[in-house]
Amino acid sequence: MPEKSSRERLESRLGFILISAGCAIGIGNVWKFPYLAGQNGGGIFVLIYLFFLAVLGIPVMTMEFSMGRASRKSPIHLYKRIAPRGSKWNLHGIVCMAGNYILMMFYTTVAGWMLKYFVSMARGDFEGLDKDGATGLFGGMLSSPSIQVGYMAVVVIVGFFINSLGLQKGLEKVSKWMMSSLLIIMVILAINSVLMKGSAEGLSFYLLPNVAKVSEIGWSKVIVSAMNQAFFTLSIGIGSMAIFGSYIGNERSLMGESVHIAVLDTFVAIVSGLIIFPACFTYGVQPDSGPSLIFITLPNIFNNMPLGRVWGSLFFVFMSFAAFSTVLAVFETILACTMDITGWSRKKASVVNCIAVFMLSLPCALGFNVLSFIEPLGKGTSFLDLEDFLVSNLILPIGSFIFVIFCISKRGWGWDNFVKEANKGKGLKVQSWMRGYMTYVLPVIVMALILLGLFYK
Repeated sequence: MPEKSSRERLESRLGFILISAGCAIGIGNVWKFPYLAGQNGGGIFVLIYLFFLAVLGIPVMTMEFSMGRASRKSPIHLYKRIAPRGSKWNLHGIVCMAGNYILMMFYTTVAGWMLKYFVSMARGDFEGLDKDGATGLFGGMLSSPSIQVGYMAVVVIVGFFINSLGLQKGLEKVSKWMMSSLLIIMVILAINSVLMKGSAEGLSFYLLPNVAKVSEIGWSKVIVSAMNQAFFTLSIGIGSMAIFGSYIGNERSLMGESVHIAVLDTFVAIVSGLIIFPACFTYGVQPDSGPSLIFITLPNIFNNMPLGRVWGSLFFVFMSFAAFSTVLAVFETILACTMDITGWSRKKASVVNCIAVFMLSLPCALGFNVLSFIEPLGKGTSFLDLEDFLVSNLILPIGSFIFVIFCISKRGWGWDNFVKEANKGKGLKVQSWMRGYMTYVLPVIVMALILLGLFYK
């Protein structure tokens, strides 16, 4: 088929794994997973998380990769290639494209925060500040329209410029360098933290199984928390993994590749805790979750640590790379969809989308200052909260449910077609005994996650 021969391809398997892992690895790995593990029974939470990663995340990722490789198309045209004629599956492709735009409407702003904090840490802006001072610095950043919009603009412009250079010369080349650097910096930071005086207490809080803690919280809450984290950590359900699947050859089976990406994602999540908890317990600071951990707690710790300016700068380089790897991957999804719809060149699609994403990101960037009077989800909320809710609670889980149903249903692609595509090449295969689980159990679990996200906050 002519479309297949003209499709851009990634240069190497390593590029595919690192780009896909970069899309999955994000700021949630750092500001959410370690905290959840520490608060929910340590090693018990980690084991439950790994279980659900294997039975929930990896199968859905394999399905999304398979659909991309079979179609050699972006989500916007994927269903037109492999869905039955006359079906309405292709409507989901439009939702996927919209979801990638909505994700970038707030993620570019948060990525800008990481970049700004690297600059501030390297300049020494935190020196002499206590926790209240660090809180004031974070508040000052949020309240400044010029800082918010300026750093968001840098992320958008640099991101689309890199992607405009081409799949291999731009996205793949930069992602290989950036992800390799990210992993090296993480290991250096983790070694430094583990060698601190209070590391033993921090590591035991983080990783040792704590049955009493789980019983106190409730096993059901811990299981649901681990299941949610295992599902959302891989960025499945929005079509990005389908894009990268469309760029690879048939040399490797797709379940095996999904396992490699899940391992890398989990490595980053677990090592993030090795960086954070020893430092927190050494300096007697209670670890928080979310932005307060990254922008208030940790800068305060680095400020009191020998060579803290160096370690803090390295940490925010790591955070910038983690955020930017996701930005580049999602920008590629947006570009691929745009090129499929319009037939534009990569460079033209990059210029148009650079302007579009910048404009669409303004409400979030200005939502903490100029537009702070708009509280879309109730008092104290912002555009970021609304956009995050739409992506995390609706588009990702519902998209994953649709991918699963499409791959198992005779009215969709069907089990046989899915397995045939997924099992091409060397590596771990989808086994015949998995059919019952993927057909009858997996959709129920994903639907449960959708309902939990909607009704239980």
